[in-house]
Amino acid sequence: MSQRSENLEQFAIDVILERRRGFRAALLRGLLYALSFIYERLVQLRLFLYRHRIFREHTLGCLVISIGNLTVGGTGKTPIVEKFARALRAGGRRVAILSRGYKSVPRPAPRKGFFSKKEPLPPRVVSDGKSLLLDSRTAGDEPYMLANNLKDVVVLVDKDRVKSGLYAIKELKADTLLLDDGLQYLHLKHRLDIVLIDRQAPFGNEHLLPRGTLREPPRNLRRASYIFITKSTGEPNDELIKRIRRYNRTAEIIECAHKPLHLQNVLTAEQIPLERLRDTYVGSICGIAAPESFEDGLRKLGARIELSKRYTDHHRYTEAELQSFVTRCVRRDLEMIVTTEKDAVRFPRLTKTDVPIYFLRVEIEILSGHESWEHCVARICKPQPLLSPARFFA
Repeated sequence: MSQRSENLEQFAIDVILERRRGFRAALLRGLLYALSFIYERLVQLRLFLYRHRIFREHTLGCLVISIGNLTVGGTGKTPIVEKFARALRAGGRRVAILSRGYKSVPRPAPRKGFFSKKEPLPPRVVSDGKSLLLDSRTAGDEPYMLANNLKDVVVLVDKDRVKSGLYAIKELKADTLLLDDGLQYLHLKHRLDIVLIDRQAPFGNEHLLPRGTLREPPRNLRRASYIFITKSTGEPNDELIKRIRRYNRTAEIIECAHKPLHLQNVLTAEQIPLERLRDTYVGSICGIAAPESFEDGLRKLGARIELSKRYTDHHRYTEAELQSFVTRCVRRDLEMIVTTEKDAVRFPRLTKTDVPIYFLRVEIEILSGHESWEHCVARICKPQPLLSPARFFA
């Protein structure tokens, strides 16, 4: 993405989240507010058409589990997808993760003759369950990160998840499909809908796109089979759960946190304990949807953030940008630079740096709803067979 496009994206985010003041920003918010009404009608119309089978969803003859959210980004979805994939793989399922590969490099259009028929391209295979086959630029940062951490799980990238699902089943022998960011992908029938809600901003700024960050109205939470409240702190979420129950009275609710594990050197892969952050002056750099959440997490671990640099979500770093930040950290005599794992896979290939750069490795920790989590995994790994009709006439 060009610098001009990123600046425009950041301006739009600042307007939507009301960080920008003044007449021009207020006027733009008014226009976006009007457009959000049109957007909501279109969202509900699309759901109506699928619900009444005017638009047809596809079934592929295997388990399909969607993991998604009502808002745009920032719920910590990738570690949840990883946790599900590990649990299902341990339960004996042959798992394939289907991603659309957001902000990955687009493929070149295939050459074709004037009379030749256009053949559909197969999905990009990030991992075949044995080897990592693509880089992060080609795959997209999240699919690459998942494939790198899950050595025995298939990861495919394609906007057409029906096509990639068929490929996973036929060519790679998958029997369970995980739709990464799949709540709004209605073209493929879901067996279960796992919906994530960020405890810090459960329904974004309460407005729908383009005025806000909601993809769907909160009432559409009724489609959820299981609801994960992410970024929990252990404190009660009674008010949030009460509101969730207004929209969905039956879904099981699981509260979880992003638990830091260790720091890992971006160049050498050396792992160091989190204790090294305590009272250490660091530089923080990230390009994620909720940078304040990452920075607050570092402070809770005892780090003293002397410098911080934020980019837009999924920002692809250049060597000049990194070198500029490293130079600033050298001038401040900082001991290390810390970033997220998702950012680390978007760094250019580095040979050396004057300040060591580490990413924070995290995993999902279930805080409450352990039985619901185990039931969810068991329900997928050991689905109950349908009873034979003859049983009722014996």
